[in-house]
Amino acid sequence: MEDIYPVDYSNSTLSDEEMIQREYDALIYDYEHSNHRKKVEVIQRAFTFARMAHEGVRRKSGEPYIMHPLAVARIVCREIGLGSTSIVSTLLHDVIEDTEYTEEDIEQLFGPKVAQIVVGLTKISSEILTERNIESLQAENFRKLILTMNADIRVILIKIADRLHNMRTLSSMPEHKKLKITGETLYIYAPLAHRLGLFAIKTELEELVFKHEHPKAYEDICNQIIDTEQSRAELFKQFSTPVHPLLKARGLDYEMKTRVKSCYSIWKKMQKKQIPFQEIYDLYAVRIIFEETPGLNVKETCWGIYTDITSLYRVNNERTRDWVAQPKSNGYRALHFTVMGPTGKWIEVQVRSRKMDEIDERGLAAHWKYKSDGVEEDQEITKFLDQISELLENPDSSAMDFLDTIKLNLYGDDIMVFTPKGDPITLPHESTPLDFAYALHSTLGQTCIGAKVNHKLVPLSHPLQSGDQVEIISSNNQKPSALWLKYVKTAKAKSKINEFLRVERRKLISQGEESVINYFEQHDLSVDAGHMDLVAALFGFHKREDLFYAVGSGTVNLVESLYKRIKSSKSNRFFKSVKEALIGKQESMPKPTESISQISEIDYKKPYLLQSDAIKSNYVMADDCHPLPGDEVVAFVIDNQVVVHQRTCTEAMRLKSSTGNKLLSTIWGDQGDTLFTGSIMIEGIDSKGILNGIVQVITEDFLINIASVQLQTQDGIFGGKVGLEVHSAEQVEQLCAALKQAPGISNAYRIY
Repeated sequence: MEDIYPVDYSNSTLSDEEMIQREYDALIYDYEHSNHRKKVEVIQRAFTFARMAHEGVRRKSGEPYIMHPLAVARIVCREIGLGSTSIVSTLLHDVIEDTEYTEEDIEQLFGPKVAQIVVGLTKISSEILTERNIESLQAENFRKLILTMNADIRVILIKIADRLHNMRTLSSMPEHKKLKITGETLYIYAPLAHRLGLFAIKTELEELVFKHEHPKAYEDICNQIIDTEQSRAELFKQFSTPVHPLLKARGLDYEMKTRVKSCYSIWKKMQKKQIPFQEIYDLYAVRIIFEETPGLNVKETCWGIYTDITSLYRVNNERTRDWVAQPKSNGYRALHFTVMGPTGKWIEVQVRSRKMDEIDERGLAAHWKYKSDGVEEDQEITKFLDQISELLENPDSSAMDFLDTIKLNLYGDDIMVFTPKGDPITLPHESTPLDFAYALHSTLGQTCIGAKVNHKLVPLSHPLQSGDQVEIISSNNQKPSALWLKYVKTAKAKSKINEFLRVERRKLISQGEESVINYFEQHDLSVDAGHMDLVAALFGFHKREDLFYAVGSGTVNLVESLYKRIKSSKSNRFFKSVKEALIGKQESMPKPTESISQISEIDYKKPYLLQSDAIKSNYVMADDCHPLPGDEVVAFVIDNQVVVHQRTCTEAMRLKSSTGNKLLSTIWGDQGDTLFTGSIMIEGIDSKGILNGIVQVITEDFLINIASVQLQTQDGIFGGKVGLEVHSAEQVEQLCAALKQAPGISNAYRIY
């Protein structure tokens, strides 16, 4: 049969039966052309059983539901390289969750290993979670997935394949579900694919998220890549022509090609550096892939090619990376270096063998292809699972803490540092002495007060470099503080610090609660949970546990502060309501002004209309990303408020991954004359009157109020922030465009 993948059936004229049979035949073709044992019979049985279980059910796209497990099974087989047990588990992965069949049924028909994997892939039912945990149902599901993954890595690999197919078919989903799925994908699944060496899948996941969350930017960048294709081809021809004779002289069987950055990577760089597409100098790389032959020294060959190319073009030594001798923590191997090309532009060159290229691109699928003993295991994956095991030692951590902590282990390159005895310790890039101490032993981390790096005393926040020799200084009187969380990079360190802080917090809450109860009893006040909530609200706390913690830690002196707060209240009615509530009367505090839309009336399936005027608003802007009307945003219902975040905000991605049930797709409505806080960065050449010129453009040409100015000058160059009061994102964009045209200003862009 023809080799086709993936297949798009959305506009197909095939009957259901023809579609299903075509996809099943393609799966068997993929399997029979893999390097696994040929157990077609059990795959046939699993397909027949799954098809019967999902009979009559259709996906949102309109296809028969069985098309989904079939498509995922093809990804598992062809793109990840797993065998029959994984294919069978994939075909059955939604059976327990969506049908009447049980774990016992699966085990009886297909054995305990398949049943274990399918159970690991089955979501937790919201009915079995406590009210405290229901807010983080997504995070709880991910925690369960990791727990099962630690027993069998195939669970997470199948889940990544499942997510990839869901992303490929995301167009059929409603908008609020799209946002939830894309948030989970970018926050968890793409980093997981990266960490497990599935680079092609990781790139596709990021591209699909970008396409759905920022469709206009995605289309613009795709079009610009197409528009510059001819000039790139010409540059590659000029670069490669003198290189070919040198490589042929080495007797190499090789391929030289170019690879363009993904649209998502280009966009991220444009956002980070605030530069247009035209200023992305490393838009593409030249890749040289040579065949390994008997007796060929791969490392020497890579460096030999480096010598040939740098004899023609000037090299930038600061951008040379030898990942052949020391692979990345996810197994990536290649020699990277950057040279000045024939047209005066920097060009990155990536040199690798064919085997390295396949493993770098396809991760486990290619890795197992080259396994001589057929053992489906990888040293880097084993190391990663060992790190996960350490995190699972603390079962009391919340699902959200676990989710955030696990993410620390997913991205980033590693460094190697040494103990005073010369023992090597591998840590993430920019790790600190605290990370090093926790890596050696948890107790050493908890009591660390400082370190000597290369025999020099350094603070706990000092970033370590590869090759550093580190000696930890400890004291039994030391204990972790919340500030340490800003210093550490490793998941283990963060987990141990959070564990200590949780225990300390529980102690202080208990002490504070006892103090509050004693205070109530001493003043003959009714000890009632509602009254304690009232007092907590008086101090600005959302929960009484926060009040107890503040009292227990000494932050709040209940006797003095309560009297002062009631006395200083500007509202006599407010004072009266608190006083009467504390002595047991029925009158309660006045309710705050209600918003335009009541939270209880929100329809999560429909886009939420964001409205505001000078008096009231039905939403609040998030403080961490400062969105403006017109931005691409998403909202979450938090503490009975609709909180609006930019879609690119890290916190928004985290919330989409953990509290998707509180997510709202949004539409900007009328904002009246409401003013919002914005901030821009301005850079340029310092000259007389430059500040007056800036002020004139902002206040006179655009009639925008300036809230703050922080400009600095050094060596004739100025730069700094200007805080503004604006109506929309478009107003800020127009202002920046005008400022760029002003004399002496080289750049102006929005910070938030």
